[in-house]
Amino acid sequence: MTRRRWPKGTWMKLISEATLKALIQQRGLSYRDVGDMCGCHRSMIAQLANGARTSCKPVLAENIARCLMVPLEILFEPRASAVSGYRVSGERMAS
Repeated sequence: MTRRRWPKGTWMKLISEATLKALIQQRGLSYRDVGDMCGCHRSMIAQLANGARTSCKPVLAENIARCLMVPLEILFEPRASAVSGYRVSGERMAS
């Protein structure tokens, strides 16, 4: 499976902590299981699921969605950082 190429400065905002928690529970996984499958520490998954963090890098978001067997758009939406020069929709900002 090929990865999407995201504009530099893109972050993925978690849409719903409750949805993430529910999907993890439905799959019978722990935060450690998800972290191990996604290549991150369990605390990152726990922070997302508990609302302590609201975003992550696109690669991690894709890995989480793949691990939970759901489309990326169910869990995350792309956001651009203020310094990236991109709007949230991905359009280049005028100079």
